[in-house]
Amino acid sequence: MERYISILRGINVSGKNLIKMTGLRTSFENLGFSDVTTYVQSGNIIFSGKKTSLKKLEQSIHQQIKKDFGFEIPTIVLTMEVLEKVISGNPFLKDPKKDPAFFHVTFLGSKPEKVDMKEIEAKKQEEEEIIFENNVLYLYCPLGYGNTKLNNNFLEKKLKVNATTRNWRTTNELLKLALVPIENK
Repeated sequence: MERYISILRGINVSGKNLIKMTGLRTSFENLGFSDVTTYVQSGNIIFSGKKTSLKKLEQSIHQQIKKDFGFEIPTIVLTMEVLEKVISGNPFLKDPKKDPAFFHVTFLGSKPEKVDMKEIEAKKQEEEEIIFENNVLYLYCPLGYGNTKLNNNFLEKKLKVNATTRNWRTTNELLKLALVPIENK
């Protein structure tokens, strides 16, 4: 069995696409996944399943959520190894002056055909930074993510791919939960 991390875009935000985590866990179990754990209410799920294509998993989960809840929810699935690389590869970690409380990671559902970083960087506000590496965008938003123009909607529109953003604490917590031995749950 393989451990996976699924991150959903746009559930339980501003009273829209409301899904209770118990229902979401049941949906994943109905797909044959085991050891299903959710983290906070924003669509972070850790689960075990047979080794298969991430795209197949994303499609299956997407279809099950649509069937069970009636929502079209963009879904991204990662392996633990990929998430470990995303975390260890954060270029902002090299700068001790940067507060990790302002780190964010935007995960992309697929590789964009074109990335015009000049156009994206034109939206940066004072002291913000954005770096594109390995199908993720690392964001440093010292004025707070709620104040940045480099938000998910903007990035999806410019890159023409599904994306979902997690703060640094959540990103690290997902890996910790995925690494917990199954028998300890």
